[in-house]
Amino acid sequence: MTDVTEAVPVPLTTRKDWSSDQEVRWCPGCGDYSILAAVQMLMPDLGVRRESTVFLSGIGCAARFPYYMNTYGMHSIHGRAPAIATGLATTRPDLDVWVVTGDGDALSIGGNHLIHALRRNVDITILLFNNQIYGLTKGQYSPTSEVAKVTKSTPFGSLEQPFNPLSLALGAEAGFVARTHDMDRKHMTEVFRRAHAHKGASFVEIYQNCNVFNDGAFEQITGKNVRADMLIPLEHGQPIRFGADGQFGVVMDDDGSVEVVEVASVGEDALLVHDEHKENPGLAFQLSRLSRGPYEPTPIGVFRDVDHAEYGEQMTDQIAAATERRGPGDFAALLRSGSSWTVN
Repeated sequence: MTDVTEAVPVPLTTRKDWSSDQEVRWCPGCGDYSILAAVQMLMPDLGVRRESTVFLSGIGCAARFPYYMNTYGMHSIHGRAPAIATGLATTRPDLDVWVVTGDGDALSIGGNHLIHALRRNVDITILLFNNQIYGLTKGQYSPTSEVAKVTKSTPFGSLEQPFNPLSLALGAEAGFVARTHDMDRKHMTEVFRRAHAHKGASFVEIYQNCNVFNDGAFEQITGKNVRADMLIPLEHGQPIRFGADGQFGVVMDDDGSVEVVEVASVGEDALLVHDEHKENPGLAFQLSRLSRGPYEPTPIGVFRDVDHAEYGEQMTDQIAAATERRGPGDFAALLRSGSSWTVN
């Protein structure tokens, strides 16, 4: 989504223009700082106006994000940011609407709102900070915590299977689904840019370290010394290959599942070629399930980018068509008409 006014060009800005005067207050070393910096540095390049940009959040550590952006914004209700964003984006299509949320906020109490915003294809950009823990409330297990996770709320270990946020988003028919992590600002910036450019609902999962209550949750795949062999970059139209020497790749089995192999054992021609524009989300879903957790080779990048009809535009067209057929309605008369009325 791009905000362009021909009569008044978008002014040139810097990161400082997009940074509020509020003191950033997260725990020292929190991955949120890196994500905030990536967004603030990206905004001047997007060709959008601060006064036409809105950041909405729910409750949690990530939800402090709107305070630190020099834009319009709202720290809303636990889990309800997608619902509020839906109302704003559909009634004000001229605005650039972002939702910042966490794994607890979005996938627990907010799960219902999240999946419906995605399936409706509302024109919003959703950034989900996933640290696999409840940080603000001091370290309880979250919907993405691994089985047997010992926390203050699961002293004998969690019994629940965690959500896979990307699989959930793909199951809800999200048109744009991607993953990045807080240790690579360049990769974050590019993924955020792609998500913003997509017309409709965009969903980005960000592996984010909580160094107080779940430190090192992603270290086995994002650490500098292992990153090359553990992160699988997805590039549209390219064979899925990774490793410090490109020695590993991904192939599709006869049953449609995908697995990691050594390129030397199968040959480069056998490697799966990534297609992020494939209408059927099956391939993207299989890739989202390739890793059982952040301790095995894990795909990052854009899993799916397909165009669907956007909810706000459809709603506007529907209202316009109804008005043309029946004429403008009289809302005041409707309110005064009594406790019931007839719709023809």
